[in-house]
Amino acid sequence: MEEIKIQRAAKLKEKPDPKTLGFGKIFSDHMFLLDYHAGQGWHDPRIVPYGPFMLDPSAMVFHYAQEVFEGLKAYRAPDGSVQLFRPADNARRMADSCDRLCIPPVPEELFVEAVKALVKVDADWVPNEPGTSLYIRPFVIATDASLGVHASHSYLFCIITGPVGAYYAEGINPVKIYVENDDVRAVKGGTGYTKCGGNYAASIRAGERAEEQGYAQVLWLDGVHRKYIEEVGSMNVMFKVDGKIITPALTGSVLPGITRRSCLELLRDWGYAVEERLITAEELFDAAESGKLEEAWGTGTAAVISPIGEMGWKDKHVVVNGGEIGSLTQKLYDTLTGIQWGVEPDPYGWTVKL
Repeated sequence: MEEIKIQRAAKLKEKPDPKTLGFGKIFSDHMFLLDYHAGQGWHDPRIVPYGPFMLDPSAMVFHYAQEVFEGLKAYRAPDGSVQLFRPADNARRMADSCDRLCIPPVPEELFVEAVKALVKVDADWVPNEPGTSLYIRPFVIATDASLGVHASHSYLFCIITGPVGAYYAEGINPVKIYVENDDVRAVKGGTGYTKCGGNYAASIRAGERAEEQGYAQVLWLDGVHRKYIEEVGSMNVMFKVDGKIITPALTGSVLPGITRRSCLELLRDWGYAVEERLITAEELFDAAESGKLEEAWGTGTAAVISPIGEMGWKDKHVVVNGGEIGSLTQKLYDTLTGIQWGVEPDPYGWTVKL
């Protein structure tokens, strides 16, 4: 692997108050860049001052959406050290996304080393307030200056970072979600299992409609039968029904979340019966109305665990666990964040110290 060249910013930005951090609005001093050209492969890894880069107006990413991205975090441990959470999993998932979008994959070792190098350079940006972290956004875009529907011959891999607080303004408080009946996010055979911008663009309209009705997120149904639950807008979803944990199976149109995988490993270790299977909206709302739906929560890198307090579907409206966070949901949040922030032991080897 080529040595990563480092060009440090001449003037560093003023860091924000860690007590008032939002999400995704503030970015650190530097970014990582890596080029790809057909016949040459990935080359010229470098860390440079954060700032705009120039792209031709005909760059293929603008016209044919050939791009993928990832999301992970760096955490400040109590001893002042910095650690990552399962970065190799993000590297492997990005490689899977690249394969579907016909993008040359970034080698796993290079991905992880690039993340480590950038976070080390901007280590002072990792906040130390409870609940805060440094969000890391790696992405690949097609850069050929060409109009034509085919794979690009050149790409740019970039990583940017920024300090963040809670993803939802309401924090760990339960959110309201609405089952979408009209729009669909993805179908099996499409790009639903990848992290590509098109999936998220397709979700915006339903998200806007849900927000107008007072809901925080959309709960998506499958695109074929329009009855099986898939995932929440930016998260995977889980339900505790009659003592069992059920979550939608990874059928090809659901993102294989890393937080999802971590939760399932914890739950099985704690002795819960876990079912990864098809779940209809009707089954879920029937369980809620009969009192068997005990807890519901979303899982994702940004929010970690997001309890679901209310759900709407057609003319139905149900409240989960009295609108309060459930004890299992709280335990998952406390355990995962405890491991991530280094205040709980990590028996799984998920964390990577810098």
